[in-house]
Amino acid sequence: MSNQTQHEYDQVIGQCRSLFLAKTHDYGTAWRIMRLPSVTDQIYIKAQRIRSIQEKGKQLVADGVDEEFVAIINYCVIALMQLRLPADAPLDLEPADVAAAYDEQVAENRRLLFAKNHDYGEAWRQMRVESITDIILMKLHRTKQIEDLAGLTRVSEGVDANYRDMLNYAVFALIKRGALAPSPNLIQNKEFKAL
Repeated sequence: MSNQTQHEYDQVIGQCRSLFLAKTHDYGTAWRIMRLPSVTDQIYIKAQRIRSIQEKGKQLVADGVDEEFVAIINYCVIALMQLRLPADAPLDLEPADVAAAYDEQVAENRRLLFAKNHDYGEAWRQMRVESITDIILMKLHRTKQIEDLAGLTRVSEGVDANYRDMLNYAVFALIKRGALAPSPNLIQNKEFKAL
């Protein structure tokens, strides 16, 4: 993977992490109450809204497409953390533990990205953001099907692989959209409700 991609990836993840930890300060770990299919549905709502805006060419609600891609990233991290937490883990987690769990999941995703970029090259750079949105929606439908099958697949990877792919595609979309500069909309805007 190119140094440029590594740098851009880390910038996007840094912005998402900052927002996530700020929300953890404000809301605690309220997301812990969500079962995995509920997290999947939240990601679906965000991806469907992005597609709707892309198709209509305009939006009527202030939250923009970039904020929705950020929400997809953070909900994917939530899903991956939920998968790794023991069944008896408390609903209220310490902020330091949340930060460590977030970093652990992102580090695993980064390793996956390096491996896939080695094999595929920078093919994602030739993709349209609309195609990335469609791929995220496809992976959501796969995830919902696997959840409906209670995880009993014949040849497919589990839901965690789909969450990891969606996370990385959402990062790619933000890179392609040029959403790398620190934005008050992503971190400081009290109106922002992506999570």
